[in-house]
Amino acid sequence: MIQEFDHTPVMVSEVVSMLEPVPAGVLVDATVGGGGHAAALLTAMPRHELIGIDVDEDAVAESSARLAGFGHRARVVKARFDELASTVLALAGDRRPIVGVLFDLGVSSPQLDRPERGFSYRFNGPLDMRMDRSRGVTAAELVNNLGVDELIELFVENGEGRFSRRVAEGIVASRPIETTSRLVEVIEHYLPGAARKRGGHPAKRVFQALRIEVNAELDVLAAGLGSALDLLAPGGRCVVLSYHSGEDRLVKRFFASAASGGCVCPPELPCVCGAVATVRVLTRGARLPSAAEAGKNPRAASARLRAAERLSQGGA
Repeated sequence: MIQEFDHTPVMVSEVVSMLEPVPAGVLVDATVGGGGHAAALLTAMPRHELIGIDVDEDAVAESSARLAGFGHRARVVKARFDELASTVLALAGDRRPIVGVLFDLGVSSPQLDRPERGFSYRFNGPLDMRMDRSRGVTAAELVNNLGVDELIELFVENGEGRFSRRVAEGIVASRPIETTSRLVEVIEHYLPGAARKRGGHPAKRVFQALRIEVNAELDVLAAGLGSALDLLAPGGRCVVLSYHSGEDRLVKRFFASAASGGCVCPPELPCVCGAVATVRVLTRGARLPSAAEAGKNPRAASARLRAAERLSQGGA
């Protein structure tokens, strides 16, 4: 069992270059993990302080130790995205402006590599998948209590669409399912042979869908993005690293809406609805990791970076 929270941060140089232009103030790493991005930012930006946030208690402990050398410039606390505003305001108050917020989404390498966390189809362990083990339902509770139609909806919304009915009916017929290995066996048994031979491991999308649902990832992300833009001072920036299409679509639409001020006018006509832009989008399309980084760190290959800058109240 791996004990250290050893996680290689993705697109570090791109994240730093995107945030370096912001004015002096407080940076927020909303998914501090092992502290890799946070340490790079604090090193490159000596005029800034940083608040690190993570919902995983192991990550909070590891990043607190890693960032201790930065002294008062770094503080780490446990909180979820939908607690971002209250957490940051309690720590920063009105002392210094919030000038940057970073979200590094998805599941970390240590979470995947620890069998007892139940995130990975590669290891046998309890079917848990909670990032915050102090609250919420487990993947086992979903698998063993939802009906076929509810499971189909969950899979379709979060990643596994094509064979969702087969998988859902197989799960219900095979209950109880308490471990990751048993769930993998059920998925492999009920998927057609051709589907098991293409597109990576046959359990990948089902495990992803369950993890997203267990942790309400898209719901809390939407809340966190809203809080981030509200917290940012003019000239501050929000940077998001996402790893699957559902996250990336949500971030893209959120930034686009903020950049238009929520304008509802036909795009071919001048705006007459009074909408005022609150951000300007800094990335035309998502930025991708370099081929070299993706080759060294396979988990970086699916990363997509988007960023936006907070405008003044007048939208200028």
